Amino acid sequence: MYDAFGIVNSSARDVWVEGMQDYRPIGAFSFLGRYRVIDFPISNMSNSNIDRIMVYVNNKPRSLVEHVGTGRHYNINSKSGRLHLLFNENKGRNDIYNTDISSYIENMEYVKRQHNPYVVIAPNYMVYTIDYSSLITTHVESGADITMLYHAVDNAKDSYLNCKVLNLNKQKGVLSLEPNHGNAKNRNIFMDTYVMKTELFIDLVYKARELSSMFTLADMVNEVCGELDVRGVAHRGFFASITDFKSYYDANMSLIDYKSAQNLFHEDWPIYTRTNDSCPTHYYDTAEVRNSIISNGCMIEGTIENSIIGRGCVIKKGAVIRNSIVLGGCVIGENVHVENHVVDKQAKIIRAKEVVAPPENPGYVKRSDTL
Repeated sequence: MYDAFGIVNSSARDVWVEGMQDYRPIGAFSFLGRYRVIDFPISNMSNSNIDRIMVYVNNKPRSLVEHVGTGRHYNINSKSGRLHLLFNENKGRNDIYNTDISSYIENMEYVKRQHNPYVVIAPNYMVYTIDYSSLITTHVESGADITMLYHAVDNAKDSYLNCKVLNLNKQKGVLSLEPNHGNAKNRNIFMDTYVMKTELFIDLVYKARELSSMFTLADMVNEVCGELDVRGVAHRGFFASITDFKSYYDANMSLIDYKSAQNLFHEDWPIYTRTNDSCPTHYYDTAEVRNSIISNGCMIEGTIENSIIGRGCVIKKGAVIRNSIVLGGCVIGENVHVENHVVDKQAKIIRAKEVVAPPENPGYVKRSDTL
């Protein structure tokens, strides 16, 4: 095992989840009723014996800070490890300056304190599992300067449009990075995940700042692809990139399928999260639940089909929920029909009896709203 520290980065350009991101960063989004999106990169690092982890936070940090806390629930070594939340205090009004490079520069003093020879950088808006220790070993044994993780997809014309793609040669060397313009269905989607030496990472951050205030780390790596040995490594298994509202909805809904969930969750690879003590869900005689994920602490009297219900929800008698994601603490009143929607936390749908959207364009009910 090669010694590395981890960075969970939150600065991603062209990433915005309409509605939900008004209240919290993507890392704090509820996922499958139980987890938060950020649980996946941190758990991957913890399971890979990376116990010094920096989590970068840019905007509306309260819910993320509350969830991550000291990091004790991520099984990080309490003697040698630490999970550290880092903030970009100089957040500019113009989004072109709000890059991962600006966050790294702002916190460079802390980065330089890390004595680990390698760094693993992962995003807070992608959901996947991987053993980073194996990835680091592959990186070191290959002799590459930078290793980048990618996922080969065959639906890039319609999906992953806010992601970057890797152009590779036959030896898996990275020729360049470019935005996914949706002009080809088979592409190698870059997973915003890097492995490199710490000293090279620091050097690239400073060079990026000198070249352009708009540069991201991906821009900088693209700039040096001809000078350095940059290689791609393919990821296999479940992969989701949450870059807009539809991709958040689709990522959750796809995991209702048990076979898909098996590609993400493994018995020997736990996904840690902050837990709370609550009673089991109570199913009344009138309840009908099919092909759904129900969290604890709920009271179910109505019908739920192909949906995800968060903690502490109340689904009244006669209510019907189909193809929807209902976040924690919501109340769905009697005889209310909700279909193809994301219902944000603490919302109440009582008087509106039909809340239905088309499948290709799911609807959204605001946090703490009453309909």
